[in-house]
Amino acid sequence: MIDQTPARAESVSRLEAFYYWLKLGFISFGGPAGQISMMHQELVEKRRWISEHRFLHALNYTMVLPGPEAQQLATYIGWLMHGVWGGILAGVLFVLPSFFMLVALTWVYLAYGDLAWVAAILYGVKPAVTAIVVFAAYRIGVRALKNNALRLMALLAFMALFFFNLPFPYIVIGAGIIGFLGGKLAPETFRLGAARVATLQPLGAALIDDDTPIPGHAVFKLRKAVLILLSSLALWCIALAALIAWQGADSVLVDMASFFTKAAFVTFGGAYAVLPYVHQGGVETYAWLTTAQMMDGLALGETTPGPLIMVVAFVGFVGGWTKAIFGAALLPLAGLVAAGVVTFFTFLPSFLFILLGGPAVEASRDEVAFTAPLTGISAAVVGVIVNLAAFFAMHVFWPQGMAADFDGLSLLIALGAFVAMWRWNLGVVPVIFASALAGAASLLLA
Repeated sequence: MIDQTPARAESVSRLEAFYYWLKLGFISFGGPAGQISMMHQELVEKRRWISEHRFLHALNYTMVLPGPEAQQLATYIGWLMHGVWGGILAGVLFVLPSFFMLVALTWVYLAYGDLAWVAAILYGVKPAVTAIVVFAAYRIGVRALKNNALRLMALLAFMALFFFNLPFPYIVIGAGIIGFLGGKLAPETFRLGAARVATLQPLGAALIDDDTPIPGHAVFKLRKAVLILLSSLALWCIALAALIAWQGADSVLVDMASFFTKAAFVTFGGAYAVLPYVHQGGVETYAWLTTAQMMDGLALGETTPGPLIMVVAFVGFVGGWTKAIFGAALLPLAGLVAAGVVTFFTFLPSFLFILLGGPAVEASRDEVAFTAPLTGISAAVVGVIVNLAAFFAMHVFWPQGMAADFDGLSLLIALGAFVAMWRWNLGVVPVIFASALAGAASLLLA
């Protein structure tokens, strides 16, 4: 009988790790679930760089953090294998390809979006985006809303946004407080199970195995923790001070730096959960872009690799272009710089969370559990995403306002997209392409 157990890696060089993380940055389609599954298959099952238990332990930690869990998981594994620079390398390479792809697509979108055929394609894409958000709410709801108390929290979060337009951070904080109190009064109601990833074959020993001692760089040291914290704060302060000195305290770039720093700390539940907050700031408060452009950006983000939260780069690019921060002759440069600023301030906290918290997580890997506040936040996130879907639907199905005519074709495209994902498990990218073709066909048949 042939042994099918994958062989353990004896060692992994920094160059080998560099090539893997760069490759992952180019092929990481499918959203966080697909990206996590891709890393599990490659790192746990095939290469045996890390054991199942250690992988799940890292995943559980990243899922309780604000920010993109798949990018943070890559950062964590890179840090565990090769220290601080390994973590930074893995995290940066995970997002770098998607940043440049999204910037290029956004430039094409802004430069040529007024063409009839481009407008027709976007007409088909918008209802698909609405269906994608509805489906995201459904998937997260199935996992998060295990009882009536949590369902009520989701409903209250939806009402707080839809009817009262409450700021997103207040909803996150309120849900966390309710979860904390609920964990004391009714712990079973607010208990959340640990993450699981399916393994399709028996696994042998791994380079970082269940009983592998914590490497020296992953042991908690107060001096090192203080150094990481101060270095991160220094990077943030220097970058912000440079923007203020260059553009002024009331400039668009400084507003973006401040806003997306806040966004980085309230992105519990992934990109879909933070989109309403980004919409509130980007569309309603600062007018960097319109709701229609926000939906187009989400569609572009869904069709590029990397974390979906990279849609913030689209928001930054459009904002820099719309506000013409360098004058009318330098719109592409304005968009590129703004996208870079937004990306830097959005992802900097993610690296801080991993590099600062990783040693404590490694030291407690036999006692992993989700907290009650997280359970409350996860429930509220479902209501937040439903609100986003409702908001998109109103703009797509009644493009001229609720008092104007209803767009029946957009509804048909949205229903088709939802059924394709729900009934036939079709991926997001083929759904968007099929919907784009439907939009183009509507132009030909008009």
